[in-house]
Order: sequence, then C-alpha cells, then structure tokens
Amino acid sequence: MAKLVSKTYGEALYELAMESGEDRALALMDEIRCVEEILESNPQFDVFLKHPGIPKQDKLEVVENVFKGHVSDELAGLLEIVVSKERYGDLQSIFAYFTDRVKEQQKIGVAYVTTAVELDGAQKKAVEGKLLETSGYRKMEMHYRVDASIIGGMVIRINNRVVDSSIRTKLDGMTKQLLQIQLG
Repeated sequence: MAKLVSKTYGEALYELAMESGEDRALALMDEIRCVEEILESNPQFDVFLKHPGIPKQDKLEVVENVFKGHVSDELAGLLEIVVSKERYGDLQSIFAYFTDRVKEQQKIGVAYVTTAVELDGAQKKAVEGKLLETSGYRKMEMHYRVDASIIGGMVIRINNRVVDSSIRTKLDGMTKQLLQIQLG
C-alpha cells in the first residue's frame, strides 16, 4: 500500500514539475533534499505530525506556518495534501519516488560499490568511468562502502542489478561445487 501511495503522490509531483520543464524538476529535487534535512534535524516535528491525538487542522496550520513562503508552492501544496490525507508517514517514500524519477529522466545512475578495502581517488574515478561507459548513464552518483568480509574484489549494485565479483562469492561457489562432487 505504501508503495502505491508513494508512486501516486510522487508521480503527481513529478508531472507537475515537468510541466514547467526539466530545470524545474531538478530545482524541486534540490528543494526536497533541503526539506528532508530539516525534517531529519527536527525529530519533534516528525513526532508531532504523526501523533494521532493532534487534530489534523492543527497539523495543517503548523505545516503552513513552517513551509509556506520558504519552499515552492508545489512542495508546500504536496506537504499540505499529505498531512490532510494523513499520509505524512509516507513522505520519505514519496520524496524518494520523485527523486528516482528525476534521476531516471536525467540519466543519472546511482551505484553502490562495496569493496574489501578503501579505494583511493584514482580507483574510484576508474570505477565510475567504467560504469558510465557500460551503463548508458550520463552521470553517476557513487556510494562507496568497505566490507572486509567480501575478502577481495567488489560488489556493484545499480537499481536492481548486482554484479558480484567478490572473492567471498567465488569461494562460496567453489564450496558448493565441491560439496556436490560425489566421491567414489
């Protein structure tokens, strides 16, 4: 259900932004990032808007006072609708859906790279270059993580595609093959 809500509201916001052009969608994506940072730094605000005992009208008044005039009319309108429809709990997934749609439209890929050791700047640049060359994206948003348990190699995830060339996976594969061999 939450996925349907995020898609419905996120798609509506995306279409509204695209009516004004690609630049408007990018600007709105930056604005959303700022709103997310504000919400993260004020957990009491989150608790207030999710509290079932506080009347919806009070919540709407607070949202209007906090955001009206500080964010675009599209984003302020979305926040008001989300609160009035009691979907505030889905706001992060709505923002994520919108951001993913804009990145997809702009051909910006998001890659998660896991290695056993920290990569230096040149290695990171080489990985990003290879991904740009092979993926069809114009730009990559790179996220690096170190996980010593993979022993060596790397695991790359872009959307729902995973390329796992880690030593751990290769050893696990060999172990399974050896266990399937029947002696005799």
